[in-house]
Amino acid sequence: MADATFDDGREAPLNLGALGAEDLEIIASLAQDAVFPVTEISWRPAERRFALLLNRFRWEDKDAAEQRGRPYERVQSVLVVDQVLSVASQGVDRKERDLILSLLSLSFEPGSDGDGHIVLTLAGDGAIRLAVEAVEVTLRDVTRPYQAPSGQAPLHET
Repeated sequence: MADATFDDGREAPLNLGALGAEDLEIIASLAQDAVFPVTEISWRPAERRFALLLNRFRWEDKDAAEQRGRPYERVQSVLVVDQVLSVASQGVDRKERDLILSLLSLSFEPGSDGDGHIVLTLAGDGAIRLAVEAVEVTLRDVTRPYQAPSGQAPLHET
């Protein structure tokens, strides 16, 4: 009887949670270079929830795609930040309905007692800054992967 290979495995959609800065680094590395329309930003103050519907590059599949000579993939994912007290942005015009944003990085700036700011740095000098009571972030794939329209991997990775 032969050992199972990686190809025999079944890949499941990502469903990750972060409850601290170290966990957030993992989510940040997977969400890096995601693109999203400005219309897919959701801030619900009463629920203290901020969410984005991202089209993220599948960094976790990059090496396998290269080794097998198959196209790179993207997947739609929901990035949710809970425990959000306020939201501020720079360089993001919500009135420009056709605006497509690109997420360069996601980081946590700690405050004094577990609180702080989660900063989403965007291409083109844009940023979204979330004041949070604590780090509580989820990243969940919500569609099947699809071929990356550009056919290319983003130029950098963390």
